[in-house]
Amino acid sequence: MNLDRFTHETERPARRYEYDDSSVVAVDFGPGADATVDLVDGTVIVVLEDDQFELELPEATADAHTFIRNGVLTVELEADQ
Repeated sequence: MNLDRFTHETERPARRYEYDDSSVVAVDFGPGADATVDLVDGTVIVVLEDDQFELELPEATADAHTFIRNGVLTVELEADQ
């Protein structure tokens, strides 16, 4: 996952949390951020005002869930078993 490049492009703080069978990525776009998120073919696409950012997911990801709440993008990844 190209999280370093993604956070550099967006200039937003991000964290990655690793668990036994999954991981979670959280990126803070700030409160009131008018952002939307979509997941297309292993790519997380975030549209923030007039900008679009993409985050490629690892190939070993079996399932991913994305959402934005209170300006925080959350990507939940489940690893292949």
